[in-house]
Amino acid sequence: MFQRGNHKISVVNIGGAGNATNQLSIPYGIELDKITNTLYIADYSNHRIVAYPKNETNGTVVFGGQGAGINMTQLCAPVGIYLDYITNSLLIANHGAHNVLRWIRMEDRWTLMAGDINGVSNSTSTTLRAVTDMILDPMGNMYVADRNNQRIQLFMSGEYVGQTIAGVTGEVGMNASLFSSPWCVKLDNQLNLYVADADNHRIQKFLRY
Repeated sequence: MFQRGNHKISVVNIGGAGNATNQLSIPYGIELDKITNTLYIADYSNHRIVAYPKNETNGTVVFGGQGAGINMTQLCAPVGIYLDYITNSLLIANHGAHNVLRWIRMEDRWTLMAGDINGVSNSTSTTLRAVTDMILDPMGNMYVADRNNQRIQLFMSGEYVGQTIAGVTGEVGMNASLFSSPWCVKLDNQLNLYVADADNHRIQKFLRY
């Protein structure tokens, strides 16, 4: 909702909660394509990614929308999304299937970036548990908010084995080395890492690894 003077403008979703093209159901992640001004939305409860071109109130389902599942044409409760201009793709934090996916725009299936391809959750170096967000650095390395494992995992470019660079696997706490539901990750231009530590009600900053 934008407000200009006394006027409020709803950008998308004028039809209330639902699964029509002008509706969403618990949207989480959003990404704006700065080249086309297309807004991409992770539509959590509809298990889909929806694209809204500039000035449109009806979206297009560009991926998913086939019910929750682990098939390569399905999503399961997507949360965070990240637009990778270099590969013309969206990275998707596939929360309900405990993995991170890459969807190349206009293709009909995803490829696995991290986590278990069959949606199995665990706390090993190759698995995730209720992932919520991810971001790439300029070298293509991926930082993942592994929420229910209480850690940030770093996957070097092209690798499926992660290393914990913040938090302690499975440990919840309030001191500077622990998280309670790390939800969102961002990098600045010096590659310092910022983490939204949701249940501790704080933002944590970690200097470049």
